[in-house]
Amino acid sequence: MTLKLAALAAAAAASMPTCAGAGPPAPIAQASARPPAQAAFAPAASRGGLVYVSAILPPDSSAAFETQAAGVFEELKARLDGAGTTIDRVVSATVVLADAGDFPALNAAWNAVWPAGRPTRTTIVGRLPVASARLQVSAIAASAGTSREIVVPPGWQASALPYSPAIRAGDTLFLSGIVSRRGADNAVVTGDIETQTRTVLDHASAVLQAAGLSLSDVTAARVFLTDVGDFERMNAVYRTYFPSAPPARATVVAQLTSPDYAIEITLVASARRPRSAHATPNADGSPGRPSPVLSSAIEAGPTLFLSGMLGVAAGADADAAAQAKEALDRLERTMKAAGYGWADVVDSVVYVTDAASAEAVIEIFRQRAGGRLPVGSLVVAGLVSPPARVEIMLTAGR
Repeated sequence: MTLKLAALAAAAAASMPTCAGAGPPAPIAQASARPPAQAAFAPAASRGGLVYVSAILPPDSSAAFETQAAGVFEELKARLDGAGTTIDRVVSATVVLADAGDFPALNAAWNAVWPAGRPTRTTIVGRLPVASARLQVSAIAASAGTSREIVVPPGWQASALPYSPAIRAGDTLFLSGIVSRRGADNAVVTGDIETQTRTVLDHASAVLQAAGLSLSDVTAARVFLTDVGDFERMNAVYRTYFPSAPPARATVVAQLTSPDYAIEITLVASARRPRSAHATPNADGSPGRPSPVLSSAIEAGPTLFLSGMLGVAAGADADAAAQAKEALDRLERTMKAAGYGWADVVDSVVYVTDAASAEAVIEIFRQRAGGRLPVGSLVVAGLVSPPARVEIMLTAGR
């Protein structure tokens, strides 16, 4: 794998313009271009047979896309090596591109790193915490002793895109981000948000069935909409696929890799039992009211998957820091009700609508987590509640 990464880096260097009389290209700067907010997360952590890796930004964000990608993959390899696993054991990756036009270059770089056994992947387009960065990658890998199996429904045509439909790591199944395509022949299905949501969830159901699971085994979902106006119509279809104890969920607004798509959904499922749903208790300790479209948390075996929590409350409508405190209060109450605490949190996603608020939000998170953040990703995205400025999603495990 080192040779593959070296080849990718060499190809990236060769693609950079040079001038007469210039020496060899300068080495990639070692100083990280990550802002303090993203750098505050733990680089990687192991829990439950998996290795979680925080979002990685390019070490040289002024370089061409190929060079930026090579730097990200080198850092990913180093973190995984340090955690006792390898890059070819990655099971799930999330990529944020600054420009949808870089999607073909991303796929070429992906093929160079994973020519076979490719991990699942979710790709969205949005603003990155470093203005000149072209991509950000977070990942989950199977630990050295955890089984890793690619799942493809029988009869499905191989996709031209360089990722697997799903990978089972131990008892957990990770699905690639699903857009409105038919799984059998990979054809795009156009239509309104209802049509696309049904297509995505039917596709997911077929993948789950191939793994011996069903939608009732889904523990966590991330929904990406291109138009916040589609939220309620999406929910109307979504809830019919999860009639009871729906998975934990975060829903944000982001651009996707093609204008054909109005929605992308990423799912995680687990065969672990017991499985139970938890509702966030009210601030006064009284039981919370379950939502028809998501559970505040789903516990599957020793893992707790928590929904993205908003912090919209009286006095916090326009202030990201106040909203972060409220969101973390709600997460803390949910974890406590399920018997978990901040020391159990292994992974997090922090969505903010404005990158300028990120440092304050992350600092509040750090303090609440006992002075040390878990693995995490900072994503700048739109939220589905107009007053909301912050949404935080967690995974905890024993």
